[in-house]
Amino acid sequence: MRIDILSLFPQITDAMLGESILKRAQESGLLTLRSHNIRDWTRDKHHTADDAPYGGGQGMVMKCEPVFEAVESLHTEQSRVLFMSPAGRRFNQALAREYADTQSHLIILCGHYEGIDQRVIDHLVDEEISIGDYVLTNGALAAAVVTDAIVRLLPGVLGHDLSAVEESFVAGTLEGPQYTRPVEFRGWRVPDVLLSGNHAVIAAWRKEQGLEKTRKVRPDLLQ
Repeated sequence: MRIDILSLFPQITDAMLGESILKRAQESGLLTLRSHNIRDWTRDKHHTADDAPYGGGQGMVMKCEPVFEAVESLHTEQSRVLFMSPAGRRFNQALAREYADTQSHLIILCGHYEGIDQRVIDHLVDEEISIGDYVLTNGALAAAVVTDAIVRLLPGVLGHDLSAVEESFVAGTLEGPQYTRPVEFRGWRVPDVLLSGNHAVIAAWRKEQGLEKTRKVRPDLLQ
């Protein structure tokens, strides 16, 4: 997969996505990931990427010209352009899986300030994506979250392919508790069922524990 992130602050995504699993995915050739500064496509000496909104209002709005030139310079027939916005479609595990399975090139456009010129959304963006009902300082943070969630689902990225299957949201419920050594710590013991060696019983226990946690924490998932 190839992912290009367009932002006014590419150093944010460079720092977050150049570590751990995503770093190894790039080193192994499973992922091509690049962060780009939208200001590189501006044409004035001050590298202006934003301006005051027509009709008045607070803050600044990202301009059309550099965004169009940036996206069009990276765009191919396989590209899908995502715009990170609190007004977009809610991002979840199912959508991450959809992109991982069906897309080979994502261009992720990050909003900043008070937003972006609507003509970008109307004529350039394929889909607006939101990671939650809140507003961030800039879209680069959201782009890093979306990128991580998608890339870890690509075949070969995780050490064990089942790691992306046996986790929260995949089966519609949250994942149950996990334990490791020591067996007992400060009087708190690992549940005996996990030490039994009976994999069928363990699987049933984990499923029930995940269901119980979902009932308590995210009952909306069961609806």
